[in-house]
Amino acid sequence: MNNVDNIKIGDKLEIHSYKHNGKIHRTWDEAVVLDIKDDYIVCGNNKTLVTEADGRNWRTKEPAILYFYKNEWYNVICQLKDKGVYYYCNIASPFIIDEKCIKYIDYDLDLRVYPDSSFKVLDKDEYKYHKKLMHYNSDIDKITSSELSNLIKLYKKHNGPFRKGLGKYYYSVYEEYCNKNK
Repeated sequence: MNNVDNIKIGDKLEIHSYKHNGKIHRTWDEAVVLDIKDDYIVCGNNKTLVTEADGRNWRTKEPAILYFYKNEWYNVICQLKDKGVYYYCNIASPFIIDEKCIKYIDYDLDLRVYPDSSFKVLDKDEYKYHKKLMHYNSDIDKITSSELSNLIKLYKKHNGPFRKGLGKYYYSVYEEYCNKNK
């Protein structure tokens, strides 16, 4: 089902986030593929339409560079805001591509990184609630905890998607794509 071989740079994909029980959580109507690596893909979007599970819609306010991993239990959104670069990191299952759609399971815990280099773990209570409600097993509990720790270490070392200038580089690739496809 993970048809990464069937996508190419410049493809427009949707993003679907699910919960552990298989129900849709949130969708984004567009993500342009900017790079395809062995273990992850990089996408970009700007002012994209987001639809919540309850049907509410809103648009993102700024450009974003999105990193989805084949073997890691997180994805990273680099948000290029007027006040600096922010990161919103979801603890989530590795992604799959199914019919031009990036799909993953969101496991509630999030890491928010601010331009001043501070960070905060978000939604611990939501994780505890959904763990009980949706019966996350001990393996999921171990994986999510371990991956959150790994993500924090990656950030502190400024590696992976946190490398200085990487988000801005991919944003320039995204802008070039948008200018060519007006």
